[in-house]
Amino acid sequence: MPHRTPTPARRPRRPALVALLAALLPLLATLLATAPPAAARAQAPTAQLTEVTGFGSNPSNLQMYLYVPDSVTAHPAVVVAVHYCTGSGPAMYSGTEYASLADEYGFIVVYPSVTRASKCFDVSSPQALRRGGGSDPVGIKSMVDWVTRTYDADPDRIFATGISSGAMMTNVLLGVYPDVFAAGAAFAGVPFGCFATTDGSEWNSACANGTVTHTPQQWGDLVRAAYPGYAGPRPRMQLWHGTADDVLRYPNFGEEVKQWTNVLGVSQTPAATDTPASGWTRTRYGGTGDQAPVEAVSLQGVGHNVYAWGMAARVLTFFGLDGDGPAPEPEPGGCRVTATVNAWNTGLTASLTITNTGTTAVRGWQLGFTLPGGQTITGGWGATYTPATGTVTATNASYNGTIEPGASVSIGYQANHGGNSGAPGAFTLNGAACG
Repeated sequence: MPHRTPTPARRPRRPALVALLAALLPLLATLLATAPPAAARAQAPTAQLTEVTGFGSNPSNLQMYLYVPDSVTAHPAVVVAVHYCTGSGPAMYSGTEYASLADEYGFIVVYPSVTRASKCFDVSSPQALRRGGGSDPVGIKSMVDWVTRTYDADPDRIFATGISSGAMMTNVLLGVYPDVFAAGAAFAGVPFGCFATTDGSEWNSACANGTVTHTPQQWGDLVRAAYPGYAGPRPRMQLWHGTADDVLRYPNFGEEVKQWTNVLGVSQTPAATDTPASGWTRTRYGGTGDQAPVEAVSLQGVGHNVYAWGMAARVLTFFGLDGDGPAPEPEPGGCRVTATVNAWNTGLTASLTITNTGTTAVRGWQLGFTLPGGQTITGGWGATYTPATGTVTATNASYNGTIEPGASVSIGYQANHGGNSGAPGAFTLNGAACG
């Protein structure tokens, strides 16, 4: 086709164009000066669970749910809370206390949600077990990136935690993105790479049954192979497992300890061992404080449903996101205890009501008190009691570990007595004297 030259009549008039631009430029400058930044326009409503779409690369079609507290801090930390098989982001939101803790401490919570039929995260495919491999970890990384951009989040305070399938994904995320996550907390999971399959199956029976064992070096090598050549710092890991777990059996707990102590280059011999609650054994590796490189909590007689209300506060302590740890200690006078005793011949029952008179919620508590001479506790409710005589410590049950300001918890016990049926005294709550 021959080239046509526009006729002079159709050419734009330069003086008119200049005049038009001169009129538009002040208007454009005003609009640009008053327009909100892109990030501000994209922010989610606060104090409610919100689904975010279009957050970035998402090869496995995950959904992203977000909780931003009214009190979100400048440059907030981010906690990624990963659900269990058959679960969802909204179920993780309603079934854990991370959102209420976010209200208290000002961080943001991301709840990834699986859309595949099993509602399990991909922790087994070759794609999931390498950096940028094109499966669930890529979508979760995109969620973190979206939050970091939108809220100017602190890139040094990104954390992951999960239950069951989410615990396995926590192991995977820390393996493939060690430069993104500062720490993780896995409840009833398995080591990174333990669930690996090559036939498209999401389930690995050998790993689930606790029969996959490796040396610490071999486990560590699996993690290091996920991001070849990476030589930067590695995220810390907190591990939780019940000894009676019949879904992802208890030997996986020891294998996780072997893996992460090797990855972090610390001894497999605990630097500290204690019992923070009845039936719990906590071991710390590479350090003795609340942010040791590896912390492992074994729960005697507990099955696969290891997560219980109150444990999230201990996760925050490990992450370093709280001020005073899992059991904020009231100042003297921050608690009140009333005791009622009903006695007969050689026995009695005692009812104790613990009231939080402070201004901070107590999450995880131990009530100390002294029995009158000759009394021996033979049973109790609402708490576990040790020892049975003398100075006794009552440790909260899984369902009553939180006492909000102004709220009360009632517990009690049955005891034998040798004539002195008086009430106990000298009450302390988490070491602080009560009124």
